[in-house]
Amino acid sequence: MNRESSMLHTLQSTSNPTLEEIARLGAERMLAMALEAEIQAFIEQYSSIKNAQGKAAVIRNGYLPERTITTSAGPISVKVPRSRSTVKNLKPFVSALIPKYMRKSLSIEEALPLFYLGGLSNNDFVPAFEKLFGELPAGFSSASVTRMKQLWLEEHKNWSKRDLSLSRYAYLWADGIHFNLRLDEGRLCVLVLIGATPEGNKELVAVCGGYRESTESWLEVLRDLKERNMASPNLCIGDGALGFWKAVREVYPEAEHQRCWVHKTANVLDKLPKSVQPSAKSLIHDI
Repeated sequence: MNRESSMLHTLQSTSNPTLEEIARLGAERMLAMALEAEIQAFIEQYSSIKNAQGKAAVIRNGYLPERTITTSAGPISVKVPRSRSTVKNLKPFVSALIPKYMRKSLSIEEALPLFYLGGLSNNDFVPAFEKLFGELPAGFSSASVTRMKQLWLEEHKNWSKRDLSLSRYAYLWADGIHFNLRLDEGRLCVLVLIGATPEGNKELVAVCGGYRESTESWLEVLRDLKERNMASPNLCIGDGALGFWKAVREVYPEAEHQRCWVHKTANVLDKLPKSVQPSAKSLIHDI
């Protein structure tokens, strides 16, 4: 029984298959077709090379052991094709779609930090993912989440030390994000800087913990950027918090200043009745 017939048999043997089950089986089928096309293109790449006996340099060699990969469509079974070389120094086929040891898709990897930041603790992941996928996906456990958190912290540490000598920002937006968490020093505040390059691309420049939006906290952030060779932006944009403006005048005195219109608009609308806020917002944009 080929793979397509097997999938059809699975659907027929399942009473009232859910949309998720159909999507998962469809994803398995599409992935299998993509892998076949991928190895076929790999073999054709070496079709002009022959060994001493005149046979093809690269031939099919069955499949690697079947494994389950967790995706946004649920857990799917995958059998990656395998090749064999009849000529020395030719590397075997390695799928770009399903790298070696891959157990979960990139989209799932990217979602994990969002789940964690949303308030999911280590022990919450197991029941939440069992409910989401119908079973606990391979590679997920409280211990594995702890290991991933350590990797995220290391990645952020390396990113926070990157060289900025080649970075140029026409605009630099600054804001402090306050959280309800109360620490010994007071409420948690994260200082965020976003830059726009001369080409118009936005980049995250800095994310640092601070004590409110004080001048000292902003000075620490801006001095660190300057020590890592970041040139002065042309224009800095922020709200009415005075800490940032005092700090930027000291570290980047040549930069121009502008109040953020998003904050200014919100402050104006907050003083008006809700019934007139939509029309007032349109008038403010015209200004």
